[in-house]
Amino acid sequence: MPIYTSDFEVEWKEDESPLTAADKASHEYIVEKLEKRFPHIPVLSEESVSIPWEERRKWKEYWLIDPLDGTKEFIKKNGEFTVNIALIRQNVSALGVVYSPEYDVCWFAAEGKGAFRQEGVDRAVRIKSSCPDNLDALAIVGSRSHQSEAVSAFLEFLTNPELLPMGSSLKICAVAEGKADIYPRLGLTSEWDTAAAHCVVTESGGYLLDEHGVPLIYNSKESLLNPHFIVLGGANGRWREEVIHAFRKANELTA
Repeated sequence: MPIYTSDFEVEWKEDESPLTAADKASHEYIVEKLEKRFPHIPVLSEESVSIPWEERRKWKEYWLIDPLDGTKEFIKKNGEFTVNIALIRQNVSALGVVYSPEYDVCWFAAEGKGAFRQEGVDRAVRIKSSCPDNLDALAIVGSRSHQSEAVSAFLEFLTNPELLPMGSSLKICAVAEGKADIYPRLGLTSEWDTAAAHCVVTESGGYLLDEHGVPLIYNSKESLLNPHFIVLGGANGRWREEVIHAFRKANELTA
């Protein structure tokens, strides 16, 4: 946060994504603490992606972290950035922690234990995703920095949707706590962008699915890129099928 409030410099990676001193400092701090507390569990961070696939593919359990998710929002100083820490076990997000430094809010979950939201030092409260009956007047969260024509096409399948612009993994957490119903992601993301919040939304009763309605998995291939995905509240039956169908149609526009 001292970096956030300062006049910091911005570097650019080869993929043209931004990097700040806060990304580096957060990475170093988290990795140091995890390696000290859990020396037997490897750590993969957005800032340490050079670990070769031949080594990663052998991992049955590892920490997957995004030290600063929403760097573009961090640069804009709008507060919509998070720190994401997930424990991946057998390709599934088994534990997830998403923290918002600006708002001092933490969302966390563990497999089979439920999902929770804690504000400051207040007692953590259990959260549940929404479960709409139909496609009318749904709240849709979308990226503040990555909006696309495909997302606009997806919205056309819905009736009177309300679009809520938001940055970072806050979008997935918004679905997890029922503030939004759907988050369609029709653009590139990496596994560290979704892993922590994936556990949170799953344990809240929601879903994070690819265009075929299958949950995302982690460390199953050499590439760390995710397929396009959609996050849903407690959707089931006809509601869920209709939304995934609309998402698949919109996804065809990106092919």
